[in-house]
Amino acid sequence: MKTPAGVVLAAGAGRRFGKPKALVEHRGRLLVDRAAEVLADAGCDPVVVVLGAAADEVRQRAELRGVTTVVNPDWPTGMGSSLRTALDALRGSEAPAALVLPVDMPGIGPEAVRRVAELTAPDVLAAAAHGGRRSHPVLLGREHWSGAAASATGDAGAREYLKQRTVTMVSCDDVSDGFDVDRPEDLDRLGT
Repeated sequence: MKTPAGVVLAAGAGRRFGKPKALVEHRGRLLVDRAAEVLADAGCDPVVVVLGAAADEVRQRAELRGVTTVVNPDWPTGMGSSLRTALDALRGSEAPAALVLPVDMPGIGPEAVRRVAELTAPDVLAAAAHGGRRSHPVLLGREHWSGAAASATGDAGAREYLKQRTVTMVSCDDVSDGFDVDRPEDLDRLGT
């Protein structure tokens, strides 16, 4: 099996949180570094991190070892433009699929990513399932990149595209927690 590319969506301003989530520190590490390392540890190659709000500060503070960073100039329009930016950056790669992880889901670890990545193929659409609902990471086979990018608007990312198609759900409740961090107190859900 060829390995998928990994994509970290980390461009948002984090208005509800009070600062860009890429710059949120938890247990001594920035969420953006953690997300990139989770994808790399699970075997994704290359790993692309999409930055936007405070991109220069993120580059200064984050380690971002072994990843490619790209800046979404349209980041204020939402996650859709970040997904388009990532897929555009991957067009020259040989990756058969892109595995997408938002920066604000620190409950997702390498095991969940590996489970979803096992389905890597150019025609695949797959996603982790938490509590029986589609969650992240999401695996977009290369054949779906154009369609997913065309439908990606606002904060919905590829949601509408996925709703109209069959998506293989991969249960990950036993290895990950599928919540996103919207406010500082949400980090408490991760325990110690």
